[in-house]
Amino acid sequence: MRKTPGANSSRKVLQLLLGFSEQRVDASVAELAKLVGTPIATTYRYVALLKELQLLEEGRAGRYHLTSQVMPLARAAQLANNLARLARPSMEEAAQELRETVMLFQHFGDAAVCSERVECDRAMRFTFQPGHTLPLGVGASGKMVLATMPEAERGRYLPDVVARRGEGIREELRKAYANRYAVSWGELDEGVWACSVPVPLNGQRTTVLSLAGPAARITDDAKRRAITALQGYARKIHNAVASFSL
Repeated sequence: MRKTPGANSSRKVLQLLLGFSEQRVDASVAELAKLVGTPIATTYRYVALLKELQLLEEGRAGRYHLTSQVMPLARAAQLANNLARLARPSMEEAAQELRETVMLFQHFGDAAVCSERVECDRAMRFTFQPGHTLPLGVGASGKMVLATMPEAERGRYLPDVVARRGEGIREELRKAYANRYAVSWGELDEGVWACSVPVPLNGQRTTVLSLAGPAARITDDAKRRAITALQGYARKIHNAVASFSL
């Protein structure tokens, strides 16, 4: 993507803000400086600006975290996401049929981001909140996103993923692409089984439909049924988006 000229400082401030996540809920100025690649003094100015706008505040030991001021932004993004709205009826149907949590992930930067989720009706369930991120190539969703993104785009991310996960990830991605599904078992959370299938959406960012639940209650037959059912619901989502786009 071509960078907007004359906006380097603004870009760094936004990169700093976007550096916070569920994996990095707070950070020191030194850590933020390393994250965005700016001198400490410059980073202090960026942090001061975000504090002025009440988007950051200082917590314990000089570490900064986001404020609740960002929450309306997240809600506005969720409401504006037509894909999540169009996908939700099929996701609700899938969660009711399969009785496990169903999630929709999309590719943003070097992560797979949960855009929507529907929880199952069981007391013990696994869930990601919308906005939760997964590194590419990690978990069923992270692998399926990476496996099905355009080849040139995948090539930009693959070296870093291989460096983190080893050469074996190449074969996992090849199988995921060929089979049109990916699975994981205890990869992100101990005792959790997950599967993910691609949602075919021409001209849109890579999107996958995923299911996750306690491995102890998902039999081998249930796993096969879940993958097949998810593939059918992914086609339903595709049809809903195609009809909306006409």
